[in-house]
Amino acid sequence: MRRRHWQQQIARLDPDSEYEQIARITAMHEFAWDSQQALSFALFRTYAVPTIGRLLHDTGEFTGAVQKRHDDTVIILETIAAEGMESPQGRAGVRRMNQMHGRYDISNDDMRYVLATFVVTPVRWIERYGWRPLLDAERIAGVRYYQRLGALMGIADVPADYQGFSDLMDAYERETYVFDPKARAVADSTLDLFVTFYPRPLRRAMRRFAIALLDDHLRETFGYPRPSRAMSALAHGSLVARGRLVRLLPPRRRPSRLSDTHRVRSYPGGFLVEHLGTFPDEPAEQAAQAAGKGIAR
Repeated sequence: MRRRHWQQQIARLDPDSEYEQIARITAMHEFAWDSQQALSFALFRTYAVPTIGRLLHDTGEFTGAVQKRHDDTVIILETIAAEGMESPQGRAGVRRMNQMHGRYDISNDDMRYVLATFVVTPVRWIERYGWRPLLDAERIAGVRYYQRLGALMGIADVPADYQGFSDLMDAYERETYVFDPKARAVADSTLDLFVTFYPRPLRRAMRRFAIALLDDHLRETFGYPRPSRAMSALAHGSLVARGRLVRLLPPRRRPSRLSDTHRVRSYPGGFLVEHLGTFPDEPAEQAAQAAGKGIAR
């Protein structure tokens, strides 16, 4: 396979109608590692919105069972992406998300902001650290992908293009970001999990490394210390250098899925998407009613 193999495949596809195929190539072949890291940071930045951070804290799931919550999120989102939103497995993943979200009074603004982070953060990450610039078709496909996912989740007033998503994300962060001790606890718990993916002698350094990658306004909202110039240069410089190295490598033949790595630990015997996540304790009739909010059909 030549280095431009997947770019040539993308050139044959229509980003307005074949967006899932393009998004799959981008996230699982061309920029697999970058996409995985970017989406992790996208989720992390949502904690700084107090209504989101407090909710995640109060459920106890992102402090007491953070590994399982991480694994459930990864598997559900990857199943939707890999199998397709219209496939039985993809619909099961969307339905499971809607059932979990339907248990809580989550505003449309918060849901729409989270969706925007999924669109914008990977683009900005790849623009800064990727081995090549994103193609216009890849950017358009990413927008169309999350517009469709947003529709299946019942999210209203979704932006029409990338600039709309970018403006929405930046404005929402300016309006809502403020320190909250519960949100900080969720962020700390997530960082504690992140460092366990590395050998014990490296964990303190990797925590500092991760904090150095945060946008200044996000880091300041959580109250994390400002990184030294040396650490900031090391963190950003090493990712730029990685991108230059990847440019010299052959294209990825097989799709890369985070759920196949050591970072997902909760289901060594396998899983069913329908059984992932949290389930309500209320009677089945009430649970079904809550799950019906925006459920995929």
